Amino acid sequence: MPRRRASLELLRAEASDELSVLIAERLRHGEDPWDFMEDLPTVDELVVLTLRAENIAENGGSRPNASRHYRVLRQIALEYPPLTRAVWRLLGDNTSHRAWDAALRSEAS
Repeated sequence: MPRRRASLELLRAEASDELSVLIAERLRHGEDPWDFMEDLPTVDELVVLTLRAENIAENGGSRPNASRHYRVLRQIALEYPPLTRAVWRLLGDNTSHRAWDAALRSEAS
């Protein structure tokens, strides 16, 4: 169970800043935004992934199995209802194009 570390507004602001840095870095390396913008996580997905990472760190850093991954993300949706849509997108089958998602990369291996 992730502990509430900040308001959702603050978490979203931090994620937005991080996403802006990622975009600027890729643009500086000459990448075309038409080629990569669709593959980046949304602000809310980034918030969910941050909360998930905090949960993993609090539990000794061991990577969660699929069942625990589901429970952690579901608990995040219960704690932060506005993130529910992002949680379900991260859990759904329609995220296979998300090359940045470590959960998808490990399933493909």
